[in-house]
Amino acid sequence: MSRIGRMPVEIPAGVEITIAEHNNVTVKGPKGTLSRELPQEMTITQEDGKIIVARPNDLKRNKSLHGLTRTLIHNMVVGVTQGYEKHLEINGVGYRAAKQGNKLNLTLGYSHPVIMEDPEGIETEVQDQTKIIVRGINKEKVGQFAAEIRFKRPPEPYKGKGIKYADEVIRRKEGKTGK
Repeated sequence: MSRIGRMPVEIPAGVEITIAEHNNVTVKGPKGTLSRELPQEMTITQEDGKIIVARPNDLKRNKSLHGLTRTLIHNMVVGVTQGYEKHLEINGVGYRAAKQGNKLNLTLGYSHPVIMEDPEGIETEVQDQTKIIVRGINKEKVGQFAAEIRFKRPPEPYKGKGIKYADEVIRRKEGKTGK
């Protein structure tokens, strides 16, 4: 058995989960509603405040999907109760970020400003021009939008300039040496 797959998902107070046909799971909570169609091979049941995921047999595909299905449900429950956030830092002389309505205006050393619009369900916040916080209830969308922001100017290894995750460590390289 999958160690992660066999763990039940606790349903906190204030969260309502409905399991429709074709394993279409909808989770409603204080922060919003998430819905997702999960693999149909898995059996998803709701018993006394817990969600239990079971697999039909021990085929390699079903073993893989067992833990994945349980984790996706857990991420939905955490998203509608606590939400997710990613922290980004901007390093470099003249590099900065500003918020204009629902648009993120990035000055990253290009000849033009980079303007990114917040996707639906995602909110960005700028603190002191060098820190960006991406928030939302969908873990996948929060991570994807944070990655798209980072992609606009990834950190370089010589001076460390660029956009990096707050917990990311940049491996620095030594520059050229003269004779």
